[in-house]
Amino acid sequence: MNHFSFKEFLALISVFFFVALITFSSRSMRLYSNEAIKISEPVDLFLYDRTDLTELTELLDSLEIDFDREELNWAGQTLRWRVYSPGRYHLDENFTYSAFLSKLARGLQDPVRVTILPGIDMDRLSRNLSLQLRADSLSFRTIFSDSSSVALDLGLTAEELFSRMLPNTYEYFWTAEPEQIIRRVHREFISAVTDNLSQEIESNPLNLDEIIILASIVEWEARNNEEKPRISGLYLNRLERGMMLQADPTVIYALGERRRLLFVDYELDHPYNTYLIRGLPPGPITNPALTSIRAVLSPEQHDYLFMVATPEGSHRFSRTFQEHQAASEEWRRWLREQVRIGRERELEESQESN
Repeated sequence: MNHFSFKEFLALISVFFFVALITFSSRSMRLYSNEAIKISEPVDLFLYDRTDLTELTELLDSLEIDFDREELNWAGQTLRWRVYSPGRYHLDENFTYSAFLSKLARGLQDPVRVTILPGIDMDRLSRNLSLQLRADSLSFRTIFSDSSSVALDLGLTAEELFSRMLPNTYEYFWTAEPEQIIRRVHREFISAVTDNLSQEIESNPLNLDEIIILASIVEWEARNNEEKPRISGLYLNRLERGMMLQADPTVIYALGERRRLLFVDYELDHPYNTYLIRGLPPGPITNPALTSIRAVLSPEQHDYLFMVATPEGSHRFSRTFQEHQAASEEWRRWLREQVRIGRERELEESQESN
């Protein structure tokens, strides 16, 4: 009897371990299944703050990600990954519960590619950065002020700091702080310009600040990179002769809005109006690309002193004021013709609608 009971006991133990093994295997398969979180199309998951399991499941539902709510909750409790870090997580493949929850809990973000465009202003850059990162535009705009800790630390004015926002594509974590972002772009400027072009800068009659100021004007004036060395050479010719730069972009900057200039605009009393002041304006007007900076350091050698826009979007260059007058009149005739054509088209559309 006792011998039978012992066998029965062994059988019960065997059954218990078998069931335990099956249960453990089943749970392990569920926890580490490669299709626990199914991603049909690449999607970005944004966590603005520390997030718990309940909030996470709601976010996944809103993104139409295929998963089992009860299993996800069970997996989070079992693995003890229950709170998830802020960040941007790019989901482009299926995940196991373990891989997915640990990625979010440990804050293993996927970087964001942030593009800084050339020839823009502080407000536009601040808006663009806020659209690509968690920080709001005001946080970035505040940095571009004379009293910001970044500008004071670097010994730069707001305009000088902004002009050193070197156009390029950078990778950041979505949660990066604005100051961290701006300081890194400034370091890229130091590397690409101050360090890599040190010999060209030292041998140039202009100092670095003046080079950036002129490059910012060239950036705004040129429609294509090929014209930049020629435009730079023209402005340098005017500076060497003691002539006023008479650069339209500086007037537009002084006005604070981009539009076609009127004759009265050239009379605006402003320190950046190069139709009234002699020499360079007191600061840069935008953030120049590296091509514009190089154009100032290596300008085209020529005798041009004047230029006027062409219908093709480039410029027509002249050596004498008489040549310039003739080219300017051709440009004005073309503009008047465009206005006439536009009015005729509006009249035709109005007649058709009636």
